[in-house]
Amino acid sequence: MVFVIRQVNYILNLKTSRLLNRYFIPFGKYIVVGVLVILSSLAFLYPQIFNCEIIRFSGFRALKQNVYASSSVSSSQSRKLLKYISQSEMRVDSFYTGKTSRPVIIVCNNQEEYVKYCRSTEGAGCSLGTPWGSTFIILNMQEVNIDVISHEMSHIELLTRLGWWKTTMQIPQWFNEGIALMLDTRFVSARHPVDRYMEYMDEWLYYTRGGQEILELEDIESVKDFFRGNQQYVMLAYMTSGLEVSYWLHNTGSKGMSRLIAGMQEGQGFESAYRNAEQLNGENSKRAKLPLNPLRRPLPARD
Repeated sequence: MVFVIRQVNYILNLKTSRLLNRYFIPFGKYIVVGVLVILSSLAFLYPQIFNCEIIRFSGFRALKQNVYASSSVSSSQSRKLLKYISQSEMRVDSFYTGKTSRPVIIVCNNQEEYVKYCRSTEGAGCSLGTPWGSTFIILNMQEVNIDVISHEMSHIELLTRLGWWKTTMQIPQWFNEGIALMLDTRFVSARHPVDRYMEYMDEWLYYTRGGQEILELEDIESVKDFFRGNQQYVMLAYMTSGLEVSYWLHNTGSKGMSRLIAGMQEGQGFESAYRNAEQLNGENSKRAKLPLNPLRRPLPARD
């Protein structure tokens, strides 16, 4: 009986081995080749994203989970950086009523490193998101502060809540940047909604030369259009975004962002969700009336 069992096992193992050699091993080779082709394409077409994805295998040091810094960043700089990150996370948590994103943060210490991981050669920080869910914030240690980190974290938080497709295909860049400015006090420091809008109005009037050189919101809907000009143009784009979004947030109140995000998660387009969040109700009807927003067009009729 033992001999028979051994023979049966031998035959089964032999057949299994033949099946593996004939079908599964060649198929496995195709999978490996396919993965290598995808990785090679990613490295060629999107080198910054590829470099970000393999950051843990680079010479960057892990300061804590999901935070990597150049080896040339000193210990004192690292402590300051982690403090900035913690304070920025609190801003995001407060503004969005809870922080859901968990981006990988990459801190560079020179221009060469920054170019390697960020799509731009300028600025203090940038953010990257992918269709498969990876998100990254790249920072320039020489210019980093709480405002820079909070700004980029806002971009990632919005992307995480709405998903890559809706954020890139439906959210206009003026709104994405305008919301990020609400967590960024580099240009306007006021916290109260009315004061913040009035300060953005002052900045907008300065950059438009008293309203003579206006950028319409339609002119800065895409990333390309938002950043297509010189520094004066880009600053006007930012101030235009800040003016409109601060006005909208005053009208929508504390629930404006949550209403818009919920509406888009339920299938509404941006324009509809943006409009619906601003409809007058008992909360905002009692708010102070603001000076007319010069960017405003009549809202479309309700569906």
